[in-house]
Amino acid sequence: MQSTARKRITGAIVGVAAAALFVTASLSAAATGGVANPRTKLTIVAPAAPGGGWDTFGREAQQVMREEGIAGAVQVMNIPGAAGTIGLGAVAEMGDRHDIMLVTGGVMVGGVIVNRSPVSLEDVRPIVRLADDFNVLVVPGDSPFQTLDDFMQAFLADPEGTAIAGGSLGGIDHLLAGMLAQQGGIDPQRVNYLAYPGGGEVVTSLLSHTTQAGLSGYNDFRDQIESGNLRALALSAEEPLDDVDVPAFREQGVDVAMSNWRGLVAPPGIDDEVRAELVAMASEMRETDAWQEVLARNSWVDSFLAGDEFAAYLSEETERTTAIMKELGL
Repeated sequence: MQSTARKRITGAIVGVAAAALFVTASLSAAATGGVANPRTKLTIVAPAAPGGGWDTFGREAQQVMREEGIAGAVQVMNIPGAAGTIGLGAVAEMGDRHDIMLVTGGVMVGGVIVNRSPVSLEDVRPIVRLADDFNVLVVPGDSPFQTLDDFMQAFLADPEGTAIAGGSLGGIDHLLAGMLAQQGGIDPQRVNYLAYPGGGEVVTSLLSHTTQAGLSGYNDFRDQIESGNLRALALSAEEPLDDVDVPAFREQGVDVAMSNWRGLVAPPGIDDEVRAELVAMASEMRETDAWQEVLARNSWVDSFLAGDEFAAYLSEETERTTAIMKELGL
């Protein structure tokens, strides 16, 4: 069995590397020749399929940069796969290309680990962290779990029999499920966690009662919560959010908090002058009324960190995520 596991891991590494090489070639082919600086032409790489969180973030940034005149020709390129690590691998191969930025976030930190990615966030240059997005724990509207306490009692009594739906293995959803188990002294490896490709599939599993609870970004569940098809029990923010009518885990006595932060990184070979220009562009975007409207519309929270401060945060997040994932047995 160990031999089979090694083969699977090796195959995953080879597959991710091969895919990264393919999309790197595609991204290089899309280049349109020399440009003076990133304000002239900019490609924002969303390492996920259209419609997901990273894609939404990239397209919101594209729109604001265009409207506010921060950059000229701004396009979004989708490079989905392996919790964002295929897109990461592509950008890591871009050398000193100064017209590229990659959308990144908390899911990618775990994705690098669980996919045994040949590249990590140490192989790119951190630009900025811009926003925190928070997860919500939901149950079907007809669930017997009326409160977080109801759910926690059932979950801790029978973790294997309480299926929790969420996104990719090693992502924020999965880590939160493990942290909930730890709260009750339960081995995180006992969590019956079912990974789905996206929020839509998580909703389907809940409405069909394939799973008893779900974890994903608040926006993934918003419409179903408002319609009453799903019931929101707790939010993963450290404290309540003004525009989200869901109590935080911590205010209900469960000491769990984690953000699915969103930010931007650039190819590893850019010089300090280009990096400073990219930081300046993102900073200008953040200061606009249009970006503040984006934050409010998506229930994101401003969490700006730039340059070296963002790099230090990435190191801390990687250490924290690695520790949690070891406890989850990943």
